[in-house]
Amino acid sequence: MISFSLAINPLPSSATQVRRMPMQHLNTMENACMTSRLLIPIAVYCLLAASTASPGDLSPFTTDGCSFFPDGTLVSTDAWLECCTEHDRAYWKGGSFQERVLADMTLKKCVADLGEPQVAEIMLQGVRTGGSPYWPTRFRWGYGWPYPRGYRSLSAEELRQVQSLEGSPWINAPQ
Repeated sequence: MISFSLAINPLPSSATQVRRMPMQHLNTMENACMTSRLLIPIAVYCLLAASTASPGDLSPFTTDGCSFFPDGTLVSTDAWLECCTEHDRAYWKGGSFQERVLADMTLKKCVADLGEPQVAEIMLQGVRTGGSPYWPTRFRWGYGWPYPRGYRSLSAEELRQVQSLEGSPWINAPQ
């Protein structure tokens, strides 16, 4: 009779019933709690660090072409490479959220204007997902600046750094 009431009562009413819970349920609950205890402080740190980061020196412009995406088709292997390089220039210098949206939409239009609207849409989804300034990657928004930078309009000093490096030859990053 007691074991029947345990089966239909999902909430334990005594400490002895808690001990009778299968260990797999406790492990699952422990893992979920442990994961949330780790992720929340990491997320808070990233957001605070990005909002309080001081400006540093801008690194020289680098590009890897169309990061994790082909630079063109099998017939024309660099069909949209110029579109990606210009997009990388915008990502290198970074700026506000609106500037990132404009850079991404410009990339989409550039590739679509080459006759590849489906490829342009796939690329847009990729850069919107993978290009966040909060990812510590070499292709994030504002990758020319020390990490983390986040979304911020460029100051007058930062604009001077961009202008002084824009004329210099760029470097192909290793793929």
